[in-house]
Amino acid sequence: MRYLKIRIMFTAMLAGMLGTAVSQAQAEPSHGIAMHGRLMHDADFTHFSYVNPDAPKGGHLRLAAVGSFDSLNAFIVRGTPGGGMRDYVFESLMARAYDEPFSLYGLIAESINVPDDRSWVEFRLRPEARFSDGQPVTVDDVIFTMETLRDKGRPNYKYYYSKITEIVRPDERSVRFVFDAEGDREIPLIMGLMPIIPKHIYETGKFDETTLEPPVGSGPYTITEVEPGTRLVYTRNPAYWGEDLAVNRGRNNFDKITFEYFRDANASFEAFKAGVYDIRPEDDPTRWSTGFDIPAVEEGRISLNSFTKETPAGMRALVFNTRRAIFSDRRVRAALNLVFDFEWVNQNFYYSAYRRTQSFYDGSELASTGRAASEREKALLAPYPDAVRAEILSSGYIAPVSDGTERNRSNRRAAVSALAEAGWVVRDGAMVHAESGKALSFEIAVASPEDQRLALNYVAALKTIGVDARARFVDSSQYQQIRQTYEYDMIFNFWYASLSPGNEQSFYWGSESADQDGTRNYMGVREPAVDAMITAMLEARDRVDFVAAVRALDRVLLSGDYVIPLFHQPDQWVAVWSHIKFPETTSLYGYRVDSWWMETETP
Repeated sequence: MRYLKIRIMFTAMLAGMLGTAVSQAQAEPSHGIAMHGRLMHDADFTHFSYVNPDAPKGGHLRLAAVGSFDSLNAFIVRGTPGGGMRDYVFESLMARAYDEPFSLYGLIAESINVPDDRSWVEFRLRPEARFSDGQPVTVDDVIFTMETLRDKGRPNYKYYYSKITEIVRPDERSVRFVFDAEGDREIPLIMGLMPIIPKHIYETGKFDETTLEPPVGSGPYTITEVEPGTRLVYTRNPAYWGEDLAVNRGRNNFDKITFEYFRDANASFEAFKAGVYDIRPEDDPTRWSTGFDIPAVEEGRISLNSFTKETPAGMRALVFNTRRAIFSDRRVRAALNLVFDFEWVNQNFYYSAYRRTQSFYDGSELASTGRAASEREKALLAPYPDAVRAEILSSGYIAPVSDGTERNRSNRRAAVSALAEAGWVVRDGAMVHAESGKALSFEIAVASPEDQRLALNYVAALKTIGVDARARFVDSSQYQQIRQTYEYDMIFNFWYASLSPGNEQSFYWGSESADQDGTRNYMGVREPAVDAMITAMLEARDRVDFVAAVRALDRVLLSGDYVIPLFHQPDQWVAVWSHIKFPETTSLYGYRVDSWWMETETP
């Protein structure tokens, strides 16, 4: 445990006594902070762009969850917490703006102060901030929160908050966190998103235990009804302190919000059609295409909506383990990519509802798809002339396209020719190495029926060119074990991506993570150009340089043919009962239920 030295002093004494590396003169308090570049909203802004500032208040919103819950403690590993607590009960020092890539504006904190090198961050609390029991939110609560979450909370809290080497209290309403020398430019924003818990409630209890006692927070709602595993009800706090803040205008419009729990997706769907709850996000293309042929839709009582977001879709893919000799040759990986028939799969499995993924950051400004490399990108890539293929440098990656028939003859012929260039030939119907005679054989590990169906389709296609591929179904615990130790030939994986990728990219693709068990570098990437692009991304100060670095990273990863990109849902599909309304403008991150409202009460 690192030793935290907490000093309590007043502003007048600060300049002469603080041991921080950067002086106060090098930073100025601000109403917000952007990860890169300038803030979109000035200090006098009145509301975010994706809300209706005049949305009426009132009504009862009913939501659904699948599964169960046995705890109202959302901050620890133990137990399954009920839905919504982080959104409705606990607030952060700052609120995230969803019309910007990664920016925060004052919530509990009225201002934030950081030096250019972001070696520390200082927050000044609003004097009016209150917990739901009426007690003020103080610096003591902020420090207690950090220490408690670091020592007793989920592992991610410990990872970030352990970067703090010193805590300073310039005055009774301000707190400064000083960071270690690692130079993490994202950490001030991470601290701004820290959920604040009341010291006077939790200092006498066992924070690291599950509980069904309704928690006390500073947010707009309190929990007023709990049926363990079945139902959770939030009621608007009429004395909520932050109602009139710009970051809250047009939000938190319902008087009551209920989470109803269902045993599975089918039970939940039937309940929605019966009017038990109001909003149903859908990710099943079959259900979205055929399941809503019901009178309520035909009569206009339920609307089917597609919301377009501008955040990356992420990368779901079949992953080559390049630690295996059979996949160490990029040419082999590229050839096997040709055999996967997305067009046929999409049409026959998914009602043509999906879109082929062409980038690790598909659907966002970070993607290299369809874009020629900028001069900034070319400068970053210049020391690594062989890291990006010419066609990807000029126009981005384009996944193989088939004719949509099950035979996929042209792509399969191209795959056989490409394998021949890599030293593989067909003998007696089997693909073997021309010199050693060793068969091209591998196994695809799967852990879900959906992945198994895809894997079996791909296996059947590979057999037509003589490749001996097999799909092996493993249980979830075994699957987790082989993923952590890289004991597989090929697996399915999904890498989440945001508009502000950061240190986790080293965990995903960095050379140092390739041979460390438990990372997400499942492909085994060891590419100096990847490491250099990640470094450039982390060191970027403005958005233009940041985007250039991420696009360059995208091009290097795609040029390596480490994965067979699969597909993603092009829009957010949401079915909504007609008494629920939403703003005309959608945020960069898609729809936001906290900005929706009820036009009329339900019967």
